[in-house]
Amino acid sequence: EISACLVGSEMCIRDRLRTVRVAGVVSARNYALMSIPVFRGPDSRANLTLVKLAKGGSFVKKGEIVALMDTQSAQDHVDDTKDEVAQAEQNIFKRKAEQAVDWGNLQQTLKIARANLDKAVLEDRAGEVKTDVERELLRLNLEEAQATYKQREADLVATREGDRSELRILEISQQRNQIHLDRHLLDIVRFEVKAPMSGLVVMQQVFRGGEMGQIQEGDQVSPGQPVMKIVDPSSMQVEATVNQSESSQLRVGQAATVGLDAFPELRFKGRVYSIGALAVRGHRENYYLRRVPIRILIEGSDARLIPDLSAWADVEIERHADVLVVPREAVEIDHGQAAVYVKGASQFEKRAVTLGAANRAQVAVLEGLRAGEEVALSRPQ
Repeated sequence: EISACLVGSEMCIRDRLRTVRVAGVVSARNYALMSIPVFRGPDSRANLTLVKLAKGGSFVKKGEIVALMDTQSAQDHVDDTKDEVAQAEQNIFKRKAEQAVDWGNLQQTLKIARANLDKAVLEDRAGEVKTDVERELLRLNLEEAQATYKQREADLVATREGDRSELRILEISQQRNQIHLDRHLLDIVRFEVKAPMSGLVVMQQVFRGGEMGQIQEGDQVSPGQPVMKIVDPSSMQVEATVNQSESSQLRVGQAATVGLDAFPELRFKGRVYSIGALAVRGHRENYYLRRVPIRILIEGSDARLIPDLSAWADVEIERHADVLVVPREAVEIDHGQAAVYVKGASQFEKRAVTLGAANRAQVAVLEGLRAGEEVALSRPQ
């Protein structure tokens, strides 16, 4: 026999709450993933050397340099490209000057051909006093002068088009070199990786020296390789999973208590932030076992609350205030109806009750009992 008690007592405070425990890792909702930039230059180096790197666990401000790569080889290439651009400009200037000289020569040749044509025309007109042989020679000379003049005119037009095409080719080459240079100049600026937000530096793990480790100064990195995360410590959460059989009890907004395995004394308030729509299979579980992703927002902050720590959370499923609790063995279920045996004046009497939240040892009684009444732990004889 045991006396029923009010939930306000120390023993009943634990029992009035039904929770579901989930396990996962701490992460940040607001963060920036910092990677080595993908450079635009077509001949950018595949591997780059880190000469400066922010320390893991340090706090950085927005705009602060968190990673810097060696720019010496890139600067040498930029200098070479600048020389190529200058040479291309000189080639254009030189070719324009040569074309101007050639154009003047062609103009002079055309004038000579025109003068020869005019002379042949005059001589042909004076052929009336000449012999037949002389007139035939004058006619042939006129036709030759006319053909020469037309050829010089055609050469002039063709040369003009050829000069324009040649200059255009040189200009395109110069523009291509200039674009090449501009891309490398932009790449050099991007060799400085700056923080887009203020926060805590969390280094990424890489395979180095035959084992996993953090990226360090002096390491070789490649474009697009993640280096670190900058996280907002005030936006921490627990990324966890829950068995699909228990997921139906979870709702967005439910309160939770969060703890860290590394610091057992720490406790944080939390709430369910999101619940996955689809169940997923774990890597080490059978194919028929599914778990639902869940995220729990952590309220409050602490210097020891950092990403990638293993954590747990007790999500509050049901809470009853000011109710009675009795041992589970005192409750009898008969045809779906819960009942207890209450001590009367001379014997125990069976009484129907309405049950509430329960744990492995006790169950809350919402209706049917009063504080101070005694119940039997088993059916009386």
